[in-house]
Amino acid sequence: MQLGMVGLGRMGSNMVRRLLRGGHTCVVSDLNPQNVAALGKEGATESASLDDFVAKLTKPRAAWIMVPAGDPTEQTVNALAQRFEAGDTIIDGGNSYFKDDVRRAQKLKDRGINYIDVGTSGGVWGLDRGYCMMIGGPKEAFDHLDPIFRTLAPGIGEIPRTPGREKMGGTSELGYIYCGPSGAGHFVKMIHNGIEYGLMQAYAEGFDIFRNATSEQLEPQYRYDLNLPDIAEVWRRGSVVSSWLLDLTAMALAENPTLSEYEGFVQDSGEGRWTIMAAIDEAVPTDVLSAALYARFRSRQQHTFAEKMLSAMRQKFGGHVESPKK
Repeated sequence: MQLGMVGLGRMGSNMVRRLLRGGHTCVVSDLNPQNVAALGKEGATESASLDDFVAKLTKPRAAWIMVPAGDPTEQTVNALAQRFEAGDTIIDGGNSYFKDDVRRAQKLKDRGINYIDVGTSGGVWGLDRGYCMMIGGPKEAFDHLDPIFRTLAPGIGEIPRTPGREKMGGTSELGYIYCGPSGAGHFVKMIHNGIEYGLMQAYAEGFDIFRNATSEQLEPQYRYDLNLPDIAEVWRRGSVVSSWLLDLTAMALAENPTLSEYEGFVQDSGEGRWTIMAAIDEAVPTDVLSAALYARFRSRQQHTFAEKMLSAMRQKFGGHVESPKK
């Protein structure tokens, strides 16, 4: 199946590579011609401009946008919409706000263009691990693009089946799901990222307690000089708190137990804020998720070992390099 990819950053490029490995054909576009040329050497069809990109897509066209959320995505959607026709599909795989998806989808629907929002998790590891996808939009457009989603997804792999799951069917065991109409995919991904904030904060605070177990404020008999890399590693093996985030934590600590390369200035990419806004709209208490978001705000004023842990996890799963805003 053919797919166009606009935006060849870390995730966009690796998605193209995974699709090529799966036997699909890809037309690629990026503001940096070197990124286009690099994937051209790996088998993708290069394009020199957006007009050239659209011309090389077979009707009904399908173009996946993998650019930063906000204005870059808005501008790219509008630019493609000007060149697309009824029956074509625009896919936003970034971290857009779900209400923007609803607005865009309605605007495109009037012209017969499908709009699909795909909440995508997998970061820089997705090429080999696959991408977990939460998808919203017209069901018929989702069904048409199922071969693309199936190739990008991790597949069932070696994860043990959930008892009783064999009776339920669906694609969730493969690593992707249809969530519902426009915005539903990014809504589910938004809450996913809000939960991620809370999980990361819990690990970070726990290891900060370990690091300070030698504090002179403690009585000598209650001081412990703990090996943090070993603790992270042993928890990976049979512990109830094991997770991929813990795997990445263990990796970072093994590389440098003091995490001295991290300042402890922790950004938030927006989804945590949107999660709290949704909770307020629904009158749902979110004590932990709110506290995790506020901890990131505080990190920009003073830094602790916990914040270095958060930065380390973000760097490991998404390649994010934290730095204070000038």
